[in-house]
Amino acid sequence: MAVTRDDRSEIAFFDVETTVPFRPGQGFAILEFGAVLVCPRKLVELRSYSTLVRPADLSLISSLSVRCNGITKDAVVAAPTFADIADVVYDLLHGRIWAGHNILRFDCARIREAFADINRPAPEPKGTIDSLALLTQKFGRRAGDMKMASLATYFGLGQQTHRSLDDVRMNIEVLKYCATVLFLESSLPDIFTENSWVSPNATTRSRSNGINSMEQTGQNESTESTSVKVETHPVSAPSDNMMEEDHSMRSPVTPKTGEVNLPLIESKPAGDHHFNLAILRDTVTLDAEMEKEPLPGEGMEEEQTGSTSQECSTSLGYERSYSCGDFLEPDDISISSISVSLAAFYRGTQKIQILYQNCPLQLQCTCLKVRFGISTKFVDHAGRPRLSFVVDASPSLCRILDTTDSLAKRLSVDSGSSSEWRPTVTRKPGYYNSPTVRLHLPTVADGEITRWATEIYHKDSSATQRLVFSRFDIVELDSLLTPGNLMDAYFSLDAYDYQQNAGIRLVAKKLIVIQADR
Repeated sequence: MAVTRDDRSEIAFFDVETTVPFRPGQGFAILEFGAVLVCPRKLVELRSYSTLVRPADLSLISSLSVRCNGITKDAVVAAPTFADIADVVYDLLHGRIWAGHNILRFDCARIREAFADINRPAPEPKGTIDSLALLTQKFGRRAGDMKMASLATYFGLGQQTHRSLDDVRMNIEVLKYCATVLFLESSLPDIFTENSWVSPNATTRSRSNGINSMEQTGQNESTESTSVKVETHPVSAPSDNMMEEDHSMRSPVTPKTGEVNLPLIESKPAGDHHFNLAILRDTVTLDAEMEKEPLPGEGMEEEQTGSTSQECSTSLGYERSYSCGDFLEPDDISISSISVSLAAFYRGTQKIQILYQNCPLQLQCTCLKVRFGISTKFVDHAGRPRLSFVVDASPSLCRILDTTDSLAKRLSVDSGSSSEWRPTVTRKPGYYNSPTVRLHLPTVADGEITRWATEIYHKDSSATQRLVFSRFDIVELDSLLTPGNLMDAYFSLDAYDYQQNAGIRLVAKKLIVIQADR
């Protein structure tokens, strides 16, 4: 076994397997810990460690927990407690760069909780690399939901075992594969145009001046009131592939200090070592898989808005054969090709997938009119608002969504769910012929900083400009999504089943707000 360096420059990839809470207020208990120390220059394994862990209360290991990771009560009854291994865990992690898949929201928290439970100070990282956020942002959703199992399947690395050391080593291999692909693409950007994640020319604007007041970012000028960066494209330029380009938000490679705009890994000195994943920099921390999902079926708050004479834009679609990742117009969809299935979700649980020709169904709709603006009625577990707004639904869109509702509801019941199904299309009494749907704006968070992940564009007669918000400004967003405004929307269908409510959320990936001709 290789000897690690005294300057603790190694990257500590780690993973924990835990119990699954089965009642409100119940926490997680660590059942297994695994870590691999990796040389940052050669990405070779220097040291590894793994052990099962006996929780203080064996009754926390439920049948659901066993289905998730296969760790039974009998397997851990003779294992050491976390207090027994705390010294080893501390030595492996403290003062090193931490890395793992979804560790910012899950594994890091479990480690800190475990040390708190035994009244010992938790180890602190030199920096943290969350590969879930990192790869989702820079590699794009080429592997679907970007979970480790999906990435492993994408690269042909086999099945994820949901055991700590196996998952850690798979994580390292996935990173190597993704980095190699991105490196090759960056070497020939003109050829790999479809897979290029580099944002084109950008301009900035001051909130006080509105959309039409812009400055070239090449001037490197900014003011405190600037909250939006605007990227200019030709009217016909935005394509489905742009859904995955750089959101210009904070990196999930987070230094311990938590300050804004810090370097990629770590601002405090740690000897002469340097670790650089420059090809994967400037990424965001996404909502964790276990984050509570809002209920999208809340009632409408106001009366109908008046009609508008605004001209909608033409579709940004173009004629080509359908492939996974495309956004389809409702009129182009054959009902008979829509299907639903159960897919692996979080730690052994399953989730309904909405499919079209065996690929995740994603829709694009032009000329949607905003019925009700931004709602902040719901919040997540951290108290951040869950943003959404309501648009009128065309007959063709209703046809698709009613079909997906029917199929998904049937599968939900057949799979044993007792949750109440909430229809995606809302038809209120007295307004049955004016159906609406709610579009949700997902947020991204890094510590105390929260922004939305939806790509938002503004379009007028001359150009389409991408708006990149530098801060979580609901007022700014609300001014764009006012009742009566028209927009083109690109969204995914995300099934949920939470707290006895189930349904399909429409998650906005890209919005193009259309300016009225004056």
